[in-house]
Amino acid sequence: MSESTPAAPSTESVIEIEGLKKIYDMGRVKVEALAGVDVDIKRNEFVAIMGPSGSGKSTLMNLLGCLDTPTEGTYRLNGQEVSNLDDNELATVRNGEIGFVFQTFNLLPRATALHNVELPLIYAGLSSRERKKKALHALDIVSLADRSDHRPNELSGGQRQRVAIARALVNDPAILLADEPTGNLDSKTSLEVMDLFIRLHDQGQTVILVTHEPDIAKYAHRVISFLDGLIVRDERQTPRRLGLQASSG
Repeated sequence: MSESTPAAPSTESVIEIEGLKKIYDMGRVKVEALAGVDVDIKRNEFVAIMGPSGSGKSTLMNLLGCLDTPTEGTYRLNGQEVSNLDDNELATVRNGEIGFVFQTFNLLPRATALHNVELPLIYAGLSSRERKKKALHALDIVSLADRSDHRPNELSGGQRQRVAIARALVNDPAILLADEPTGNLDSKTSLEVMDLFIRLHDQGQTVILVTHEPDIAKYAHRVISFLDGLIVRDERQTPRRLGLQASSG
């Protein structure tokens, strides 16, 4: 992938969180996974969220992705208050505003790359013709349009993750949420995937990734560190850059 000039972060907030708490009722014990968090993320930021196991970073990821609702506090996504939405309303927000990338890819094993990428568009009610057009475009963004008829077992780990990224992008989401996106990849393929995230950010995409790897967090422009349900560090940094070429591997 060739170098490009990064898009400057907007002054407009895409995520606004105030006093966010999440308490899990474990019978006689209540576990405070988030203890009152304030976060403001601007459009076109590239943010890494770090912390040890049990620090609250995965809970925050679930709340950001509208997979769960907070016990207290407010969360505005793209100006919409989503803290108190019901399950159906949250599903609508997830499908239209959020692109997910998972460590385990979460691809349908018997479906082609094209069909896997089309899935969010089926839920959105698009016609077959429009779904195919948008899915092929998303696969082209990740340099896999020529593998559109391949199934996951016919693709390498890096290619499978790039299909997953194409699926996350197909609805033009406000934010791209990546949960340990390099966790199942070797070091070379991890760099190729991070190079893709960098390019997407350079083109204007807001990227938020959860990682336990400091070397991966170095590619972000901002690192938010969690401990015991609280933010203990929120720092901007000069990101590491890559100059890789697109690969089919």
